[in-house]
Amino acid sequence: GSTYSSKVFRVTFFTLAASLTVPLLGVTVLLDCPIDPQPISLKEPPLLTGALEPNSKLRKAERLWENQLVGPESIANIGDVLFTGTADGKIIKIEDGEIQTIARIGHGSCGTPEDEPTCGRPLGIRVGPNNTLFVADAYYGLYEVNPGTGETKMLVSTKTLVEGQKLSFLNDLTVTRDGRKIYFTDSSSKWQRRDCLFLVMEGTDDGLLEYDTVTKEVKVLMVGLRFPNGVQLSPAEDFVLVQETTMARIRRYYVSGLMKGGADMFVENMPGLPDNIRLSSSGGYWVAMSAVRPNPGFSLLDFLSEKPWIKRMIFKLLSQETVTKFVPKYSLVVELSETGSYRRSFHDPNGVTVAYVSEAHEHNGYLYLGSFRSPFICRLNLQHV
Repeated sequence: GSTYSSKVFRVTFFTLAASLTVPLLGVTVLLDCPIDPQPISLKEPPLLTGALEPNSKLRKAERLWENQLVGPESIANIGDVLFTGTADGKIIKIEDGEIQTIARIGHGSCGTPEDEPTCGRPLGIRVGPNNTLFVADAYYGLYEVNPGTGETKMLVSTKTLVEGQKLSFLNDLTVTRDGRKIYFTDSSSKWQRRDCLFLVMEGTDDGLLEYDTVTKEVKVLMVGLRFPNGVQLSPAEDFVLVQETTMARIRRYYVSGLMKGGADMFVENMPGLPDNIRLSSSGGYWVAMSAVRPNPGFSLLDFLSEKPWIKRMIFKLLSQETVTKFVPKYSLVVELSETGSYRRSFHDPNGVTVAYVSEAHEHNGYLYLGSFRSPFICRLNLQHV
C-alpha cells in the first residue's frame, strides 16, 4: 500500500508542479527581458587566504555625518577640506565637520531613479593643479568646479558623440599633475547609472577616454571593457589603471614611454567586483569592491556568469531593487602593491559598520570610505589596523 500511495503522491506532485511550471514558463517566454546577457567566462575566484584572509578590520571605522548626506560615492581633499558628490546631485564641501553644498550640475527634484537623469549624479571627483575640482557627472558629463565660487564649467557634454558613440554613463576620472589630460570612463553607451545592475548582468562593453584640456579633444583609448569603472594614473604618470567591474579585473593602459598606446592586464580574477581605485601612501593602490566573490562560499555572480538564460528569467520577473537584495552584504577593500600583488585587505563581513564601499580615499593616516548607497562617510584610522 505504501508504495502505491507514494506513487500517487509522486504523480500528483509532478502533475501539480507541471501545471504551475508550464504557464509560468509560458508567461516568462512572453515577457520582455530588459537585458540581452552574454555569457561571461570567469575563473574560479581566488581563495580568501594570505593577504586576503577575512577579518573584521573595517568594523573599526567610524561613521561620520550619518544621515546628513546620501550616497557619497567619491571623495577628494584640498588640505583638510573634503569634497564629495551625492545621490541628490550635489557637490558638497565638508570643512571643520560642517557640510555645505557648493554646486549642482543638474536641476529639478531628486530622490528616485526616475529623477536621476535631470537631477544629475556626480560620481568621480578629483582635485586639479589650480585647486579646482574635476567631476564626472553620470548624466551630464565632465565638469570643472570652482570650490570657492561654486561656478561650474562643462568640459565634455554627454550630448556629444565621441567617435559615433553616445556617452550614457560617465563614471570616474583621473587627472595629470599639470591638469592637461583627464582620463575618464564611460561605463556604458547603452545603460545609464540607474540601471547599473543591468550593465553588470548584461556584460556589454565600453571604454576608456582621454580629454585634453588644451586642444579640447576627446579620444577613445580603449574599447571592449566590460563595465569600465574606476581609473587611476600611476605615480609616475606612465600608465592608467582601469577597473573592469564585470570581469573582476584591472587593466593597464600606457600613456607615455616605450609602451605608449599599449595595454596589458594588471590584476585578474579579483576576490570581488572592483569599483573605484585610488593611490595609497605606500606607492600602491586602494581598491574598493562593490560586491565580493566568496571562496570558499557561493558566488551568485560567478554562478550566473555563464548562464544568460537564468539572468533573462530573473530580470523578466524581478526588478533591479529586488535582485540587489540577494547580493550578500560584505564590504571589502584591498591594498595592492605597485606591481599589483595583494598587500593587505580590510573586511566587514555582513556589512555591519561599512555597507557598500565604492571608494577608499587615503588622507593623513586615515582611509575615507565613500559609498554609493550609504548615508554617511566612514573613516578608518590606518594606525589602528
